[in-house]
Amino acid sequence: MSFKRSSGILMHISSLPGKYGIGTFGKEACSFINLLKKMGFTYWQTLPLCPVDECHSPYKSPSAFAGNPFFIDLEILAEEGLLTQDELRASEYSHPYSAAYEWLDETRPSLFRKAFSRINDQIKSDIKAFEDKERHWLPDYALYMTLKKQFGGKDWYLWEDIGLRDHHTEALREARETYAEEILFHEFLQYEFTKQWNAVKCCANDNGIQIIGDMPIYVSLESSDVWAHRDLFDLDPEGRPNHIAGVPPDYFCCDGQLWGNPLYNWTAMKTSAYKWWIDRIGRSLEIYDAVRIDHFRGFSAYWAVAGTAKTARNGKWLEGPGMDFFNAVFNAFDFKEPRIIAEDLGVMDEGVFNLLQETGFPGMRVLQFGFIEDGNNQHLPHNYVENSIAYTGTHDNNTLLGFLWELPPYKRDYALKYINYPCGGNEWQEGGPESPSCHHFIRCLWQSCASLAVLPIQDLCGFGGDTKMNCPGCADGNWSFRITHDALDTIDISWIRSMNEIYKRIP
Repeated sequence: MSFKRSSGILMHISSLPGKYGIGTFGKEACSFINLLKKMGFTYWQTLPLCPVDECHSPYKSPSAFAGNPFFIDLEILAEEGLLTQDELRASEYSHPYSAAYEWLDETRPSLFRKAFSRINDQIKSDIKAFEDKERHWLPDYALYMTLKKQFGGKDWYLWEDIGLRDHHTEALREARETYAEEILFHEFLQYEFTKQWNAVKCCANDNGIQIIGDMPIYVSLESSDVWAHRDLFDLDPEGRPNHIAGVPPDYFCCDGQLWGNPLYNWTAMKTSAYKWWIDRIGRSLEIYDAVRIDHFRGFSAYWAVAGTAKTARNGKWLEGPGMDFFNAVFNAFDFKEPRIIAEDLGVMDEGVFNLLQETGFPGMRVLQFGFIEDGNNQHLPHNYVENSIAYTGTHDNNTLLGFLWELPPYKRDYALKYINYPCGGNEWQEGGPESPSCHHFIRCLWQSCASLAVLPIQDLCGFGGDTKMNCPGCADGNWSFRITHDALDTIDISWIRSMNEIYKRIP
């Protein structure tokens, strides 16, 4: 299931430039697609498009199916007659370098409600058609968001009404009647999100660009998915997780990473023929051309930590669903073209390698890891295999330049020799779009046999460590990086296109 030899850029929607506090599905998205085309790229990879949690992470969302309303473009709403020009001007935000999540939380909901108040009967009819199509998740999500607001923002397992907390049919029927207008508001947001995103994807595909999405393996306990499907998760009778997700100590954290997500009840999942998962993958394959499944190893074996644990250091490996699950996936979808990428990073074992081989999915290689690890490891480009996706770094890594600064001198010297950069002094410290050290790393990756080579936009721009997207294990200060129009204008288009041409990465 190898991708054709090609290349791509990793950048989240939130990182797009614009004047409304966060990147959106507006004209800047299509402008970025045109830039990708000029540079000879074939793929644009994003982070998950779902709503974020209180720390702004898209990897712990209130829904595995819903989209982040903050990505809805305000200018498009104005073109539809749902916002005024005065309201647009009042929604501008002057700081262009980071996503203004706190400001968005304070101002965007009321603006969306103004837009919702102006929808006509045709839009209401379109929303109803959208609800019918997405019936397997949208009604539950819209009701969940409505009820959470009614209960003062409390998580579902703290709701005072036991019938609603436990998802009882009669209580839900009454709630849908009582709060019909508020439910319609949340369905409106998801309708607008999907409509605008589909236009961006069409723009990309029309220009020869494919979209790679990202799917977190786990969902949040505080989600409509767990509330509506408690039997599919490892919970006690009160709805608290018996065990929670994470990973043991790794590259990023000596105590491991305690994610806190509830684990799946794979026995119950299998009884339902994995329907919830099949629906989830189906939605992803509708809105993306391909999807990276985060923490793929969790399908082979997953790290289970006690629900009351403070770190992920003490846990145990439990057996995952393995090929039984992926056989169900293969039966449900046509995979004549590569559609799934397996994030196979971290602690690997024979079971993961066997599962990856059986599925045929391409795994990942990360250039930075090649120089963090000692010895002749799989992340050094001369050890890559064709059926793999190679990255300079992911959203969890530092930028290339920041990575070089962090490396011990002896490892940095080896890395510079490996990429054939004869640096006699401190020239490796030079950043910017013509950074010689970044260019040598990129060239090294592009030369590899990996079918798809991907680099974060920060590395193409030669940015330092202050622009990294996420610091694993740190709750604050993440997910906010944005690029500016000026930075995009300085990219050396001819150089990166020449790399794509020389190393045959333009299919």
